Amino acid sequence: MNQNGGHIHLILPDAVERAACFRTLAETGGGVVRSFASADAWLEAGADTDCAILLFHWQQPGRVSGDTLLARLAGRADVTIFVAASRLGVADARAILRGGAHDLLPAPLDPRLVRRTIDDAIASWQARRDALALHRDAEMRLAALTPRERDILEAIAAGMGNKAIARRLDLSPRTVEVHRANIMRRAGAGSVAELLRLAFTAELARGNPLHFGA
Repeated sequence: MNQNGGHIHLILPDAVERAACFRTLAETGGGVVRSFASADAWLEAGADTDCAILLFHWQQPGRVSGDTLLARLAGRADVTIFVAASRLGVADARAILRGGAHDLLPAPLDPRLVRRTIDDAIASWQARRDALALHRDAEMRLAALTPRERDILEAIAAGMGNKAIARRLDLSPRTVEVHRANIMRRAGAGSVAELLRLAFTAELARGNPLHFGA
């Protein structure tokens, strides 16, 4: 359901609010929900190791404040953070978002809004995970191509035919045909359309035009 098999964690000092949000999230049956009364309790339990989605109130009792907790989580790409707060100024809200929070929720919390927000976050993460799996599969299937085959695949993706590719790379059309057959076999592609989908998926994965391999 969620990132790396992780859990949804709530750090909400108000017992009534904490129970209401916990109950609403647990009712969905989408994964494990854990709740804590303070950031101190969350850290003391070592709960950061299995947390995927974290919702905490900006005003925290105890030693660890909301800004301290956010700073400790800075750079944790494996945790999606939501902050609940009331009466925040624009500068404070901007600082929280720049500090790594995914979004701000108004306090006191509406459990229904919490559930919708977290459900959306999970769906977004699932879509990213599926896209990443496609990218990795495409890159893995194209990793065995030789440099010459990569050149030919780039030309195919550009819409060039065998004769044009042959002229561009100073090869015979027959040699290009052999390379094309080898590319299809190495990539496990059943058609040129499937091969092009692999090529474009790998291109998107790297953010560079058809650069396969290191």
